[in-house]
Amino acid sequence: MDVPGWGLVPFVVMLLAIAIAPMIPALAHHWERNGVKLAAALVLGVPTAAWTCLSGGTSLVGHALGEYVQFIALLASLYVISGGIHLSGDLRATPRTNTILLGIGGLIASFIGTTGAAMLLVRPLLATNRERALKAHTFIFTILIVANCGGLLTPLGDPPLYIGMLRGVPFAWTFTLWGPWLFTCGLLLFTYYALDRRAYAREHPSAIAWDDTDRTPLRLHGGANFIWLAVIVASVALLGDHPVIKVVVQLAAAGASYLIGDRDVRLRLNGFTWAPILEVAALFIGIFLTMVPALEFLRLHAHALPLNQFSLFAASGVLSGVLDNAPTYLTFFEMSTQLTLPGHAVVAGVPVLYLEAISLGAVTFGALTYIGNGPNFMVRSIAERAGVRMPSFGGYIGWAVRYLVPVLVSMACVFLAQEWIVRGVGLLIALAVVGRDVVMIARNRDPHTVPVP
Repeated sequence: MDVPGWGLVPFVVMLLAIAIAPMIPALAHHWERNGVKLAAALVLGVPTAAWTCLSGGTSLVGHALGEYVQFIALLASLYVISGGIHLSGDLRATPRTNTILLGIGGLIASFIGTTGAAMLLVRPLLATNRERALKAHTFIFTILIVANCGGLLTPLGDPPLYIGMLRGVPFAWTFTLWGPWLFTCGLLLFTYYALDRRAYAREHPSAIAWDDTDRTPLRLHGGANFIWLAVIVASVALLGDHPVIKVVVQLAAAGASYLIGDRDVRLRLNGFTWAPILEVAALFIGIFLTMVPALEFLRLHAHALPLNQFSLFAASGVLSGVLDNAPTYLTFFEMSTQLTLPGHAVVAGVPVLYLEAISLGAVTFGALTYIGNGPNFMVRSIAERAGVRMPSFGGYIGWAVRYLVPVLVSMACVFLAQEWIVRGVGLLIALAVVGRDVVMIARNRDPHTVPVP
């Protein structure tokens, strides 16, 4: 199928609408409605799909629709099941406690999805830090660690990796990313600990006294839903060659969780609504349909672009931060199927080094802005409704550039470079980050050291 350059226009318009419409006052109110999003998606997607079919790409459209159904079935199942799990409690809001909670979120994100992990952790973090005045940084790092970087280890963790699995990447391949995952999450957690030590040292003594005396042990509600999560994991790992059965199993597990689970946990404690997953379904039907000719165009012209592991990491990363990381991942994945790299293994038609670069860029840079990944805005919205003064769109980017970007540059140098000198530069950047945090910790010793019975 020969695709002219204008075949990319519907896909670009779709992505720009997602990125820009919420920031234009005249459009933002209308764009909030899922019906408007669905209408925009169909207006762009249906004519594009019809033109593609008439141009000989009927099988491509059919394949895209099949991937869309599998994609939405997984996200919807994880969303529904995690919506029946609630972690309540009010612990001492010390830097150590908060860091441990974020570390747990960064670990489970790969197994229940970044959306599920963020929704599970944000409420106990809010309860734990209720008495503190300086806490916006805690929810910024919830976005960085739990809602994005923590999802690197399995295709369940983040939508881009699941898209890769639908394109032939083995389920277990993402476990090979454990080194970058540990490196990135470890540095971010250490930075968060340093920042929270500084904030904790500046809290008013009355806030700390209130926090020390107002505590409730953690309690898990709706734990039976972890059985249904295990069913989802098994379906992804074992039924990859049977997409219809996989979708049926996932939707059945979600239905059982919704119908059998404790409705009080889901509705009262979690405030469950269908709006977020309906929004994803509405937008992604447009993305999946408009991206068919765009991906075919890029596949045909990838050989003419100056691509290597660093340009793929940077391009897929930056675009994931300002657009949406799932279609961005797929775009560069398709481009990389046309590239060769002598001496390197190939996975799903992509040289492993390039696949690593695209996966790391799309997942981790999703934290660059509020719109890079679905859970980002959800965490911000929940925190603001609870009274946390979160930074503006630009203010958040400032936080990400200062604390996330150096870690990602260091990670790319250490894990993607083939030259030892570049790896050395990456380690020096990491040491600079650690040194900055150590100085911050040393300068902000905890003055609230009165023993609590």
